[in-house]
Amino acid sequence: MSLLFTEATLGSLTLQNHLVMCPLTRNRAVGNVPNELMVTYYTQRATAGLVITEGTSPSPNGLGYPRIPGIFSAEQVAGWRRITDSVHAKGAKMFMQLMHCGRIGHPLNLPAGARVLGPSAIAAVGDMYTDAEGMKPNATPQAMSEVDIKTAIGEFAQAAKNAVAAGFDGIELHGANGYLLEQFIRPNSNQRTDRYGGSIGNRARFVLEVADAVINAIGKNKVGIRLSPFGVFNDMPLYDAMETDYTYLAQQLNAHGLVYIHLVDHSPMGAPPVPESIKKMFRSTFKGKLILSGGYDAARAESDLAADKCDLIAVGRPFLANPDLVTRWKTGAPVNAPDMSTFYTPGPKGYTDYPALG
Repeated sequence: MSLLFTEATLGSLTLQNHLVMCPLTRNRAVGNVPNELMVTYYTQRATAGLVITEGTSPSPNGLGYPRIPGIFSAEQVAGWRRITDSVHAKGAKMFMQLMHCGRIGHPLNLPAGARVLGPSAIAAVGDMYTDAEGMKPNATPQAMSEVDIKTAIGEFAQAAKNAVAAGFDGIELHGANGYLLEQFIRPNSNQRTDRYGGSIGNRARFVLEVADAVINAIGKNKVGIRLSPFGVFNDMPLYDAMETDYTYLAQQLNAHGLVYIHLVDHSPMGAPPVPESIKKMFRSTFKGKLILSGGYDAARAESDLAADKCDLIAVGRPFLANPDLVTRWKTGAPVNAPDMSTFYTPGPKGYTDYPALG
């Protein structure tokens, strides 16, 4: 009996299948506002059970990359509303991923008055593309004061309210891939000596305070989080206490009652694999829904669901290149290969022009 294409539950929601479309940065939001091209893109892929948006900034300070959308202005809320209405009409549920880039950014990508912020004034190794001047080294962030931290928590809460006002069924906090929430968790980027630094209890404090603020704003049934234990993207090196730290985080997130944890495993793209012991620990510790992602095809998705390793399977690049992925996987039809050269370029090429079957 195939589980993948049967209905699933998530909090109070019924999903049309067990497939989740991963958050995928696509850089098409010119002026940081969702547009008609994005309506087409998301609607094409609305046969997923749950669609999670690309990383969307809760504040001007979080807009580290060029052309990523926000959810802090009335214009952005209205733009997203057109997307959620269209996606819901095709049967999918939709969560917005809230992504504050933190130190992964450059002032050239930020609006006037915005600042590159981080837990500590430590630049991430690597470069950032800017539309204005091409590649630039990641900026050294300003270390966030306690006032900055309080402000950012408030921005996440307001962004969650804005997302619900824009028609979203919930939000996913981006606590993965080296962005602001993970920058607080990891000891290389967080070298604070106050109550937000040092022990894992302190380093996890910001993430848990953000989670609480968002839950208070919209309800715990509408709040998930994405984590990347053993991820190394955006200058997040491995360290000895990783497994212990993420076990603590799993326990705390369970106690706070989030609706799901979404674990990302980037080993198919060359990162270190997430140990099976970590996935099993999250499965046994966290009583909400567990979403696994990373290099899935239909057979492996079916197998992991049948083995009760998780509740939902999230897929990224296959959805990017196959607007009708659900049909292709269901029928065993061949799939389109993704064109990496168009992942982050403006315009429809490599975005809304991937062919569907027949």
